[in-house]
Amino acid sequence: MTVQLIITLCVLLLFAYIFDISAARTKIPSVVLLLLLGWGVRQGTILLDLQIPNLMPLLPFLGTMGLILIVLDGAMELEVDRSKLPLVGKSFFMALLSMVIISGLLGWIIYRIDGIVSFKDALANAVPFAVISSAIAIPSSRNLGAANREFVTYESSFSDILGVVLFNFFVFNKVIDAGSVIHSLTGFLIILLVTVVATAGLIFLLSKIKHHVKFVPIILMIILIYAVTEIWHLPALLFIILFGLIIGNINVLRRHRLIRRLQPDALCAEVKRFHELITEFTFLVRASFFLLFGFLLETSELLNSHTIVWALLIAAGIFLFRYLLLKIFRLPAQELWFIAPRGLITILLFLSIPMEQSSALVNKSLMVQVVIISALVMMGGSLFPKGKTPGSPQAEAEPDAPDSDEPEQAEPDAPDSDEPEQAESDAPDSDEPEQAESDAPDSDEPEQAEPSEPVVSGSAEFGKAAPGPTEPSSSGQANPECRARPNL
Repeated sequence: MTVQLIITLCVLLLFAYIFDISAARTKIPSVVLLLLLGWGVRQGTILLDLQIPNLMPLLPFLGTMGLILIVLDGAMELEVDRSKLPLVGKSFFMALLSMVIISGLLGWIIYRIDGIVSFKDALANAVPFAVISSAIAIPSSRNLGAANREFVTYESSFSDILGVVLFNFFVFNKVIDAGSVIHSLTGFLIILLVTVVATAGLIFLLSKIKHHVKFVPIILMIILIYAVTEIWHLPALLFIILFGLIIGNINVLRRHRLIRRLQPDALCAEVKRFHELITEFTFLVRASFFLLFGFLLETSELLNSHTIVWALLIAAGIFLFRYLLLKIFRLPAQELWFIAPRGLITILLFLSIPMEQSSALVNKSLMVQVVIISALVMMGGSLFPKGKTPGSPQAEAEPDAPDSDEPEQAEPDAPDSDEPEQAESDAPDSDEPEQAESDAPDSDEPEQAEPSEPVVSGSAEFGKAAPGPTEPSSSGQANPECRARPNL
């Protein structure tokens, strides 16, 4: 039985890898295929009458691990500079307003219809449906432009953080008053202090550990800090995203004295290896979670006619408010409105609702149907080509492409030019002995040798000869990159 289990797990994870690498061409989110694959395996076990133990306790564990790794992986891919502040601000307020509007409206509806739970408990039941799942949104944004990918990563990460904070606020506070608000704000200040101290310590360890096993202890300490702060009901995801942003942009901090002491060039290489390992672990845990979630799905839960109308209304409200908010913030609504999936964090928060605070209207069938519908809408939106948004990187880059090619074609067609750079570039075809001597390695004339360097280095068409060879000599690297996948 052990060998059969190993074979099954390996085959399923290999299918997950195929789904992941083919998602860019098929435009089908790998999460949808993983859920279907897990559900299909469940039907196979029923047909073969195989006895499978209860795997439900594994779901919260894999979900929490996946949430940590996915947010960390996404944060390490982001570039931080002052020009990104407007994008960060828009993504934060988009996540905040979406959270407040959807959870507030849905909570009021649950409170009015249920008639048993308090308004505070109704809000706790509504928050899971207002959270965008970064576990699905971030991987599914690969087909978008660079600016839109950054927006999705920031927005979904902020949504996860705000969702967990609001959920804990409504669940663990018996009374909502000024004291509970002050307690929550204090938690933010504490987690910021923890982030500064922990990040400094982890970066120091990353640069100083010389043992051949160095990344696994760092990952374990990150998870440990997250778990300890979660026990105290602090916004632990804020630590994850801030740590990822800092360590992923360590090259920006290289001019600071403390970072220079840690040999930033070598540290960047270690951070890149660390990011690669995080990416591998993220794929493994995320695929395992959605395979298990699909395996645990019951057909009756998917086809529950009592909740399907509610699920459709909730999904319609989610995408309607998202479209309106995108228009208000002057963001490319046509390209981003469908990137609002519910998934991993929705499941985790739903499973965390205490029995005494749960509403009869919010059950597993409703949660599963909303998750599936939002994933299908995202899949449908990604299948259709989007129009170019004015001001977007794609719209600005494409019209400039033909213009950038024309000078490159025009320069070689000017052999009769009197400029020395053009004449030297045509030296092999020239019959004049003086130009042939200038190209010879033994030439004694420095004036003829120096202008030929831009042509040889390939920068003559841009008119920039100096920056190429001089920049790397100052720091050893022209532009040290600390990301494993610099695609944002």
